[in-house]
Amino acid sequence: MKYVLALIGLIVILSLAWLVSSDKKKIKYRPVLVMIALQIILGLILLKTGVGEFLVKGFADGFAKLLGFANVGTDFVFGGVVNEGIHSFFFHVLMPIVFMSVLIGILQYYRILPFIIKYIGLALSKVNGMGKLESYNAVASAILGQNEVFISIKKQIGLLPRNRLYTLCASAMSTVSMSIVGSYMTMLKPEYVVAALVLNLLGGFIIASIINPYEVKPEEDILEARDESKQTFFEMLGEYIMDGFKVVVIVGAMLVGFVALIAMINGIFSSVFGISFQNILGYVLAPFAFLMGVPWHEAVKAGSVMATKIVANEFVAMLDFVKIQNDFSERTRAIVSVFLISFANFGSIGTIVGAVKGLNEKQGNVVAGFGLKLLYGAALVSFLSATIISIVF
Repeated sequence: MKYVLALIGLIVILSLAWLVSSDKKKIKYRPVLVMIALQIILGLILLKTGVGEFLVKGFADGFAKLLGFANVGTDFVFGGVVNEGIHSFFFHVLMPIVFMSVLIGILQYYRILPFIIKYIGLALSKVNGMGKLESYNAVASAILGQNEVFISIKKQIGLLPRNRLYTLCASAMSTVSMSIVGSYMTMLKPEYVVAALVLNLLGGFIIASIINPYEVKPEEDILEARDESKQTFFEMLGEYIMDGFKVVVIVGAMLVGFVALIAMINGIFSSVFGISFQNILGYVLAPFAFLMGVPWHEAVKAGSVMATKIVANEFVAMLDFVKIQNDFSERTRAIVSVFLISFANFGSIGTIVGAVKGLNEKQGNVVAGFGLKLLYGAALVSFLSATIISIVF
């Protein structure tokens, strides 16, 4: 029965993408089917094989050690602020982002990441039927972050037509930054975080190739990475340390605002209607959760967490999810966890528009024009990845 539901869920998700397609006649269905098959195969490998278990364990252990190193720095500066034995979200979940940002900066400086990103992107372009730039951008987004990735292609941004710009922005919103993956692993199971990273990468191509199909001519498909050779090593370190801290402060401020706002809205709705706003959203998304593989008796609660992620952000949703995850079956925990791993939320529209606008005013206005469609596509990527997990779990 779960496979029938998952198949229906896949058809619904792909149909929702097809309905808003900019050119239905140009959709290439073969690459879509190949990538869905790849998602299922990779999901099975990661969650159901010894090889996958070994890879995930190695990935998780590596991040655990990095988080330990990050906590040494945090404790040195803020050790007296937190009471002994008390877990602070800001210090233990957000502050490690600074250290992760430093590591990314070092790997960037020595051209290790650009090399990896470029050639993984080139390999992906053979599978997804898209341009090299689109494939590079998707991999780079998953490592550098949804805003920083645009800096690495800043020379091309002003030359891109609207359709290619949409795909680049959709990739950025559908993934997450490697600098905060460790933070996610403090709240969710590492195997689900790793699975989401892989599935979202392919899922972004699947949904974008349906919503926004187009052909890229060879002469238009230029791939040129950012040149950081003018910076000294310590200039680079300082830049990435400050960039990491800016992310910490921004995410922290957004959490304060969103958590407080949602609490106020829930209070108003509970007083007036006798039901919280999040519960209402839960009922709205419950049918989608059910089609993704969540049992109906868990669908409303799961839908509420999913809606919180879209309306607020993934961190706010994770905080809610951690409180109630023991109420769910393990399969539901896997589905919801994978759904939460992306930047598909309303706030990301503003950050992506701002990032592009900072590099090219005209193109920033173009992105603002398709902002809601961008979120729609990125949300469908989350639904798709979660549905694939329900098939392989």
